[in-house]
Amino acid sequence: MKKAIKMLVLDMAGTTVNENNIVYKTLQTAINIVGNYQLSLGDVLKHGAGKEKLQAIRTVLKNCLDVDDDKLALQIFEVFRKELKVAYKEQEIYPNAHAEQLFAALKERELIGVLNTGYDRQTAEFLMKKLNWKVGRDVDALITATDVTKGRPEPDMIDLARTKFGISDAAQVIKIGDSIIDIEEGRCAGCALSIGITTGAHTAVQLKQAHADYILDDLLEIISIVDRYNTGILQPLDIHSKTFDGKTQENWIHSEKA
Repeated sequence: MKKAIKMLVLDMAGTTVNENNIVYKTLQTAINIVGNYQLSLGDVLKHGAGKEKLQAIRTVLKNCLDVDDDKLALQIFEVFRKELKVAYKEQEIYPNAHAEQLFAALKERELIGVLNTGYDRQTAEFLMKKLNWKVGRDVDALITATDVTKGRPEPDMIDLARTKFGISDAAQVIKIGDSIIDIEEGRCAGCALSIGITTGAHTAVQLKQAHADYILDDLLEIISIVDRYNTGILQPLDIHSKTFDGKTQENWIHSEKA
């Protein structure tokens, strides 16, 4: 018998936070300046999106340049951290569309809302403060890449969130994120659904290739999915089409977990 959803784990940048790709633009600049390369933002997004940022640098260097140099990666990471701190202080960031309405809807349903991120804790808490979001008021917890041993796509952050709230079965958790590695994280953790959203790093096509259970372009659509899942109305579909903000978006659900 299918168990009810108790927790939603939501990515930050590109999913609940709109920061206009500041983090990946800064990562691109740091890699190009320190290494004297000419990588595009697309290169960085394709190979680094959603990952712990030192891991992202290593992956981008390896996949785009066939460079395996940990000393160089650490040099780039230090430049990146300094420049990102400046960028986030100087530039505006905003809640992503309907993020705060989603937080409120989760609380109304007594569902646990957890933010998780490839950021280190210091950066994530700085963003929370800048957005005036508070753990205990807006969301129930913040789990960062530096809180665990292994970052995405390993399930450590989701496992830590479950442990924190006494949820023994990952089938009572939904993961939502804008990058392929978010989807992989949810699947590795055994989440009931791993949902992609098109407001950040990766396109609907890329998220489909990662086998996202749903692909959305509006955070609030998650609520109807959870409601239907928990009432048993949600049925397995191969493909269907819905409209968000006047725009048709294909949404996929591959299977319904028993």
